[in-house]
Amino acid sequence: MKIGYNSPVVLTYAFAAAIIVLVTETTGSSGLYVWFTSPSGSLNQPGEFLRLFSHVLGHSGWSQLTGNLTLMLLVGPLLEEKYGSFKIFEMFMITALVTGLINFFVFSASVAGGTGLVFMLILLSSFANFKTGKIPLTLILVALLFLGDEVLQSFNNNSASGFSHLAGGVLGAIYGFMRIK
Repeated sequence: MKIGYNSPVVLTYAFAAAIIVLVTETTGSSGLYVWFTSPSGSLNQPGEFLRLFSHVLGHSGWSQLTGNLTLMLLVGPLLEEKYGSFKIFEMFMITALVTGLINFFVFSASVAGGTGLVFMLILLSSFANFKTGKIPLTLILVALLFLGDEVLQSFNNNSASGFSHLAGGVLGAIYGFMRIK
């Protein structure tokens, strides 16, 4: 039996994020980690523009990474099979850009991590069996559990990451609605 690379976008993301955490934790290289946080300088600088996208690859450590990858590796491959690798990659890029822009323009703190991507996938997965004219109860429950909690958490001290999570979930819901029309 062969091992298949069944979900290229999700698996490539997982390996890249793991390598970044491994390198930053073993070398203590905070300079590398800076490339994988949301931008905080001027977007006229090429590095800052790149960070609008790369911040989703950085994580504060193994705990944050494994939490994100557990959900992403459960939900992502099914969605990548349903929508195709290009569409999932496109949604990853859009979600990274939107959450990066929110952090840049609204908050002063840099954040890192792929939780916005995870929330996008979770909300998008609720549309997997969407039938015209019926809103799946799973969508309502997922929205209440995950987005409701994020709204409440966004008013705490770590509001920048909370709003990133919320934005990812909203983007997943928007993308789900757009795909069914």
